[in-house]
Amino acid sequence: MDTKQRIAELRQERGWSNYELAKRSGLQLPTIQNMYHRNYEPTLPTLQAICKAFGISLCQFFAEGDLVDLTPEQHETLAIWNRLSDDQKRIVRDLMINMTSEKK
Repeated sequence: MDTKQRIAELRQERGWSNYELAKRSGLQLPTIQNMYHRNYEPTLPTLQAICKAFGISLCQFFAEGDLVDLTPEQHETLAIWNRLSDDQKRIVRDLMINMTSEKK
């Protein structure tokens, strides 16, 4: 697997720039840029920080396909979810919990 290509794909899915990935991962922008411009492979700690920013595990990062079968609608929903901020995700989760909880 080309780890840099996978990072680029995940970043593009979310509409993130290299700067946004650096900000969300807590890494320095030159660290992200050097992966591409100087052809460096990310270290394990760098990759872990990047995965955390994407909200995925290393296992999910390296998975060749989906870990579970998803419908096209579920794929679309997850793609949208990945573009939300942490605050927006909290609001959506709260809404979903309220929508599915039983009324007394």
